[in-house]
Amino acid sequence: MKLLQELFANGLISESKMKELEKEVEKTGKREDDIVLENKIVSEGDLYEIKSKALRVPLQKIRAEEVPADILEIIPEEAANNYKMVAFGKKDNFVQVGMVYPENLAAQNALRFLAGQQRFSYRVFLIAPTNFSELQKQRKNLVAETKRTLSELETERKRREGLSFMGPAEAQEEESSTISEDAPVIKMVFVILRHALEAKASDIHIEPRREKLDVRFRLNGVLKSSLTLPLKVHLSIIARIKILAGLKIDESRIPQDGRFSTKIDGANIDFRVATFPTLFGEKVELRILDPSTGSRTFDDLGLSGRNLEVIREAIKKPYGLILFTGPTGSGKTTTQYAILRILNDEKVNIVTIEDPIEYSIDGINQSQIKPDIGYTFASGLRQILRQDPNVIMVGEIRDEETADLVMNAALTGHIVLSTLHTNSSIGVVARLIDMKVRPFLIPSTLRIVIAQRLVRTLCPKCKMKFKPDEKITAFITQKIKAMPEPERSKIKIPDPLYIYAAKGCEDCSFTGYSDRTALFEVLFINEEIAELILKDPSELAIFRAAQKQGMITMEQDGILKVLNGETTIDEIIRVTTER
Repeated sequence: MKLLQELFANGLISESKMKELEKEVEKTGKREDDIVLENKIVSEGDLYEIKSKALRVPLQKIRAEEVPADILEIIPEEAANNYKMVAFGKKDNFVQVGMVYPENLAAQNALRFLAGQQRFSYRVFLIAPTNFSELQKQRKNLVAETKRTLSELETERKRREGLSFMGPAEAQEEESSTISEDAPVIKMVFVILRHALEAKASDIHIEPRREKLDVRFRLNGVLKSSLTLPLKVHLSIIARIKILAGLKIDESRIPQDGRFSTKIDGANIDFRVATFPTLFGEKVELRILDPSTGSRTFDDLGLSGRNLEVIREAIKKPYGLILFTGPTGSGKTTTQYAILRILNDEKVNIVTIEDPIEYSIDGINQSQIKPDIGYTFASGLRQILRQDPNVIMVGEIRDEETADLVMNAALTGHIVLSTLHTNSSIGVVARLIDMKVRPFLIPSTLRIVIAQRLVRTLCPKCKMKFKPDEKITAFITQKIKAMPEPERSKIKIPDPLYIYAAKGCEDCSFTGYSDRTALFEVLFINEEIAELILKDPSELAIFRAAQKQGMITMEQDGILKVLNGETTIDEIIRVTTER
């Protein structure tokens, strides 16, 4: 490839400048890319955009800290430095390889040899020299840190084996003198926690397999492999996490729950821990409790329009039940905390009973249930009612006894927030009746039902505007026409219609998505729905009445967010079809 000729063809250099640079290439033996960058003819970004088009090799910008250590190790460091190529992704047996000089036949031959030797297929992408340097730096940081810690763990293991040859007193003295904050296993756990925070993960999964230990992070709701460790370090890592969370180290037959707080890069971070026995050993899940999540406002949550108005009106009432519904991980607790923060006042006594307590809120009395000693939602709620509360939050209605107590609490002058597992807001009424709640109590106590799901939001820096095809346009139009008034009349579909798609850039780790927002469906119990609950509590009848009052479904709320450029049609379909 003649890169200088491409620059000339694109009007970026004159013919005389091209010939001058060609002579410099011939004289110095340097590559055209390097000569252009040294002479600052164009920026690195522009140069590699042109090179990508000329070679017909897709240009990729990779966020170095997002690439797992075991992926970086696929191509040996010496080969990576010699040929300026690095692996940055893998799915099944298919490897994504970034090359600075894909036109280099020697580099292609070396890659072909490595692929044959390790038996993997691959696809080549063009990467800029700066990006390659970042990846190699990450290799040295993450891989070296992991290897060093694993080596220290092995040394520690051998040392412990040596203690068995000493007398009991001598061994105990030796053991106590070597335990410190720099112990290898402590370092290893710290490495995992720190890299999860740097990647902005919400969860860490440490999972033993038949021959290895997998570490996966959940990023914007999607699990991604991050680190692969030898299986022999599994017990040490699990034991360290159990110590931090105050769990029983010698109990691996049953699940355990706990939490801990630790300082990472100057910030105090809370982690919720759950262990689970599996075929190959204990699996551990750590939820990273970001304090900012628990302090989100209604605007941050994605509430707007009629949904926001109905919720604001409901929490102004002096008593009544506000129910939340949705699967685990749909953001129900975050929405509940947003309401509690509005109600939180020195004149108001707010008491919660939760499992677990996700976030600590000043001014609110929060309690954690402990079923193993008989402290359940039902028994806890009885005690709460003796604490002179104004506002009560019950983590979940799990049984008939709790359902009955919640309804009576809401009926006797308390604002009560709780959750119930149903597929939609409409299904709550039938579920309460199934739990032996007397139908005549429901209209008197239930104010609103909030159903929600989480969808990924588009990265604002790289989202791509496009004109959808006829099928997508028809889908959007159909969903808008099905919306009740007055919501439908507020929407004007532009002609031509444009929406956004995910592209991917460095800021969003090349996923195209940068955060998450909620889709809401808010059912308000008005007089018509109250009468239906007493006479005909079928889901269809309640849904039709809810539409008359202006309720929009989660899918329709998603369409509005698509039109606003917040998310994609694919995300809406993915989440709402799971219902």
